[in-house]
Amino acid sequence: MITTIQVDVDLLEELKSRKLFDRESYADVIRDLIEDSKELNEETKREIAKARAEIKSGRYYTLGEVKKQLGV
Repeated sequence: MITTIQVDVDLLEELKSRKLFDRESYADVIRDLIEDSKELNEETKREIAKARAEIKSGRYYTLGEVKKQLGV
């Protein structure tokens, strides 16, 4: 089943800017936005908290440092 919705010009432009490719449907764009806004699972929340703690404590490498180590 397909339906039509009304959106203002600003929202239409925002949806257009979020298309990954020209022929992507607005339905796919909206689905992606909904998926992005869904609640994170508990494991992901723990991993994010751990990563933030590591960054805060200085246990990270900058992109420049990684490139230097890899010889890029």
